[in-house]
Amino acid sequence: MGWLDALRGIAALVVVFDHATYTFMADFRRELMPEFNTSRYGIMVFFLVSGYIIPASLERRGCVRTFWIGRVFRMYPLWAAVVTAVLVLDLAGVADMRTGSGEQSGATVAVAHVTLLQELLGTPSLLLVLWTLSYEMAFYLLVVALFTVRLNEWSWAVAVTLAVLAAVSAAAGGTLPASALSDAVGTGPLAALASVAIVVAICCASSTLPSLRVFGGVLGGVLGYVLVAFNGTVPMWEGLTILAVMFLGTAVHRAENGQNTWWWVACTAVVVIGCGVASAYWQGGGTSYTRRGWILAFLLALLTFGVGLAARHRRIPLWLTGLGVISYSVYLVHPVLLSVIDGTIGRRPRDSVVLVVAFYAVLLPLCVLTYRCIEAPGQAWGRKLARRVQPP
Repeated sequence: MGWLDALRGIAALVVVFDHATYTFMADFRRELMPEFNTSRYGIMVFFLVSGYIIPASLERRGCVRTFWIGRVFRMYPLWAAVVTAVLVLDLAGVADMRTGSGEQSGATVAVAHVTLLQELLGTPSLLLVLWTLSYEMAFYLLVVALFTVRLNEWSWAVAVTLAVLAAVSAAAGGTLPASALSDAVGTGPLAALASVAIVVAICCASSTLPSLRVFGGVLGGVLGYVLVAFNGTVPMWEGLTILAVMFLGTAVHRAENGQNTWWWVACTAVVVIGCGVASAYWQGGGTSYTRRGWILAFLLALLTFGVGLAARHRRIPLWLTGLGVISYSVYLVHPVLLSVIDGTIGRRPRDSVVLVVAFYAVLLPLCVLTYRCIEAPGQAWGRKLARRVQPP
């Protein structure tokens, strides 16, 4: 899957550039963002790749239990290291990582973050980029739900349904406020209820009893959908569009493996693209410029994925696939490094491409180190544990 690594590598570089412009190229950023939202471009590419590979990982294992073990050891070791670094740097006064969650109890913030659903539970992320992991987790819950009820091959129908719902919510105009459920029932109670629900869902879906598997899968799927639709920090239309994009990636995987036809994928892509563009046009921001920046990023992300798919049988440069391998480290580590720079040296008064290049030169070797010392050992432990608990 070298082409998927290449896409992840490109997406990581673009997201880093987007965040680095805050510090090193603020004037350029102000001119670029209304025309092209670089952050949304990189994130949408990441979501497409996840949509392609995550259901394949579950179905290859054929076991919900080992799937969740793999996900936990893939995501949490580096996540824990980065969150610890964030808290230590904040206490040391080296970097200010406050996110406006001071009115919430420490227990609520901790529980919300441990579930990775903090962004869907009304709790601002300790690190800005962690918000996308909440949508990844919701997608995992939905994928497991479809797998347990044996509807996993209907990815195209799920993508179409979500895209249409996104367009309907945008056209209706009555967009819910951010974190609407948290405002209604309280962030603490919602976080407690969701944390219990996700533990029950994962445990039951991992059971050997068919009835419990179905119950756990459906519970997790309902939880993921409700939180994205009614409690996300992005508008409902964008949250549903994100899920639709991920299931579009799944539909592509199924077509490539003969589980679906390319005709259905093409029709699904037309619906997802049309509904996504229409939703952004109707509800995509206060001005036509912000809408245009989001729409262009959305379309280019899909085009990038399509080009990668078309070139999947070609030889991919090793440096690009290598960048994809460390992309998770690049994604989580770079905002910490930028915060240290902001808290010590400060942001630059003038645009400087040289400083952006220098930032990459420091960041990438550091991410190779975090991958080798944290990510790779964590994944190895996960594979070892998965082999032990794999049912016959």
